[in-house]
Amino acid sequence: MSIKKRRDLAFLILAGLFLGTMGMLNILGLSRFLTLGTIGNWPIVVAVGALPYPLTFLCTDLISELWGEDKAGQLVWVGLLLNGWIMLIIWLGGILPGNDSPLYFEMQRLAFGAVGASMVAYMAAQFTDVRLFHFWKRFSNGKALWLRNNGSTLVSQLVDTTAVVLISHYAAHVLPIQAEKAIFPQLASFVASGYLFKLIAALLDTLPFYLLVAWLRKWLEVPEEGQEIDDELMASS
Repeated sequence: MSIKKRRDLAFLILAGLFLGTMGMLNILGLSRFLTLGTIGNWPIVVAVGALPYPLTFLCTDLISELWGEDKAGQLVWVGLLLNGWIMLIIWLGGILPGNDSPLYFEMQRLAFGAVGASMVAYMAAQFTDVRLFHFWKRFSNGKALWLRNNGSTLVSQLVDTTAVVLISHYAAHVLPIQAEKAIFPQLASFVASGYLFKLIAALLDTLPFYLLVAWLRKWLEVPEEGQEIDDELMASS
């Protein structure tokens, strides 16, 4: 397989994982909340749609590292269009003639809340991740993979989690809030639970990130640390 074909295949797989995960998490969204454990009396509650979300940041970090900021930014925009496509199909499914399905319309209500919230949070978080990744890459002169991987993801995940929780509650009203209790502590608990899950996932993906970057640099023949495929193509043009 030629170098170009290997590079195209690797990008296609990473982009497919990113976009497929985005579609899956938006459909699953807020349909169920999982209790992943407790810290003292505090339950760690996470929406099922959040489970695959850390994978999207691993994909954009790998694309940022190997293909550059422009390619990662393009992927983020395609992901936004995918969100819009999902919302269009779900909306059409509700307005076209058919049998009345309470199950579908409940799924539609939850999906609209999840996708609407995630579209705003997605744009803020993913672009924050890409920009911070390249800020730390320039700051370290292409060294310290752990710094740009974690330094970008941990900040962007906080942006994402906070935005999703606040928009889901105040704009879509789809969070399982207990009306008899104070709202702010409940929202803070959702933010803290979601961010803790994503923080742990981000730290755990550091070793896979190192291993994948090392293997992909060898397989795609981009051997120089910090070098990007786009830099190589620009130099040869």
